[in-house]
Amino acid sequence: MFLIIGCGISGSVIAERIANILNKKVLIIDKRNHIAGNCYDYTDHDTQILLNKYGAHLFHTNHEDVWNYINQFDTWIRWEHKVLAYIDNKYVPIPVNITTVNQLCNQNIQNENEMKIWLNNNQDKFDEIVNSEEMARSRVGNELYEKLIKNYTYKQWGRYPSELDKSVLERIPIRNNFDTRYFNDKYQVFPKNGYTNFVKKLLNNKNIQIRLNTDFINLKKTEDLTKFEKIIYTGPIDQYFDNKFDKLEYRSIDFLVEKYYNMNFYQPNSVINYPSNDIKFTRCVEYKHFLNQKSRHTVVVFETTNDDGEPYYPVPTDRNIKLYEMYRKLAEEEEKKGVYFVGRLANYKYFNMDQAIKNSLDFFSNKLYTT
Repeated sequence: MFLIIGCGISGSVIAERIANILNKKVLIIDKRNHIAGNCYDYTDHDTQILLNKYGAHLFHTNHEDVWNYINQFDTWIRWEHKVLAYIDNKYVPIPVNITTVNQLCNQNIQNENEMKIWLNNNQDKFDEIVNSEEMARSRVGNELYEKLIKNYTYKQWGRYPSELDKSVLERIPIRNNFDTRYFNDKYQVFPKNGYTNFVKKLLNNKNIQIRLNTDFINLKKTEDLTKFEKIIYTGPIDQYFDNKFDKLEYRSIDFLVEKYYNMNFYQPNSVINYPSNDIKFTRCVEYKHFLNQKSRHTVVVFETTNDDGEPYYPVPTDRNIKLYEMYRKLAEEEEKKGVYFVGRLANYKYFNMDQAIKNSLDFFSNKLYTT
């Protein structure tokens, strides 16, 4: 029997592969009272609107193997996500595109060539980019950096971009055209019946035993772990080692849920970002927009990040990167004993959902299927 710690995307995909491909038994545990990890969603009783409990999750990928995999288990509906930012008393599209520049920088750019010229004239040049401030300014210039990125990043991470590794803002997309979609991946979808239903189908196998409300720390005290063929751990890597060196830093999110009865929509878009520092929350999500849900009412969720709640995002400062490397070396020794570390928290690395699935599929193929 295999033991998997964590019923999120990473652990559930690995459990499915072990159960279906290896035809072996799996015990998968989670300290929460539900499956699906941070992707968990549910239908609100009062409004009948499908909500994500831990923040909006948008699935997008260019990986054909991931796309083929998820379609084995559920029906997916095309959804091209858009985000607006409220700044200077107006709503502007994110990521930066021609419309964003025209509205915030008082330009009248008409085509891609003009946009390229504007970017080239405004992007800051660095001999070597060493942090996220330099990364952002090299991509959008200082004016848009100050308006859209600097304070938003601080609210999101509790650090200014100059304090964060360049990888944090390396993924900022920039459009040379009028395309206002947030992603440009080939596949952009939602599961027809929600992420919880998708994960439930992954785990629907007689070889898989699910045990919720079960903390690995307590399980170690009551179970003989040597009886498991392999152990796959998807939780925070520092917790596995009892914070031996020190605690890694994570960002968490507070969610303020507000329901508005007999209101069609609260805001003009599913997600509104608030980059300025005069508003404490980072964004507001109105879930009714997603998949054009029908309800006489609406629900909005205001998100504010913090340092003390459930760990969501690794914080890639120099200190944390060095500390993680110390834990990674311990993890390499554990692997010799049949314990593997997989996923965002275990690898102290941000993964999109498709990256988490691909990482798990590759892990299974490379570490488990060949042995």
